[in-house]
Amino acid sequence: MTKAICLNADIGELTGANGRALDRALLDVVTRCSIACGGHAGDPESMAATVKAADARNVPMGAHPSYPDREGFGRKEMKLSRVELSATLLNQVRALAAITRERGVAISHLKPHGALYNTAARDEDTARTIVDVTVQSRIPLLIGPLNSRLQAAADYAGLPYLSEGFADRAYEASGGLTPRTMDGAVIESDADRIRQALQIASSGTVTTRTGETIDLAVRTICMHGDTPGALASARSIRDALQHAGISVIAVEP
Repeated sequence: MTKAICLNADIGELTGANGRALDRALLDVVTRCSIACGGHAGDPESMAATVKAADARNVPMGAHPSYPDREGFGRKEMKLSRVELSATLLNQVRALAAITRERGVAISHLKPHGALYNTAARDEDTARTIVDVTVQSRIPLLIGPLNSRLQAAADYAGLPYLSEGFADRAYEASGGLTPRTMDGAVIESDADRIRQALQIASSGTVTTRTGETIDLAVRTICMHGDTPGALASARSIRDALQHAGISVIAVEP
């Protein structure tokens, strides 16, 4: 049986005309996208342009909220109460929802960004807050790390969940992503990104930064839109997956 994988990108994060052009080009390649909605990046103009581009290509679009950390691009963990975190996430999601409603399209999923994503993988309160925001916002799907607190919270709430791996990030033996503060956290070689995506999609495993092979049976693979060379890598990854007989589609749980 032919395997299938979803290829997704986080977009709407880079500024100006070049940022919007990159988003449009990535949307010609990926089968899902997550749109920055003001916490770490993005503004009404970028959200509107990105929603329009995704809709024109029939690419399911999701909300990509974060800690309110524009200075640090959402990559610094913040100590917020559940009430504070819920409020900022709801504000971000509602900003995007106002734009999607105006265009007559729906938010298909929610995927937390950066430090929030990593915190939700291990912290139950953060995970439950994200699940609550997703349910309250009537978003039908959550994307996040495999075998995590976030996945457990989604399962408990009966919220469909799409487990995710990364083509451009190194993994530790624990199954977590290598912290960006460490050398080698971001995979820079196009060939290595392709190799990792193929391994994840074809065998449900990944080779860690230190050489171990661990299980990573995920349903979607992300190529970060702000990673240098993202577009060329996304194109090459999609071609390599299809050449290997793996369908690239907007997989559902």
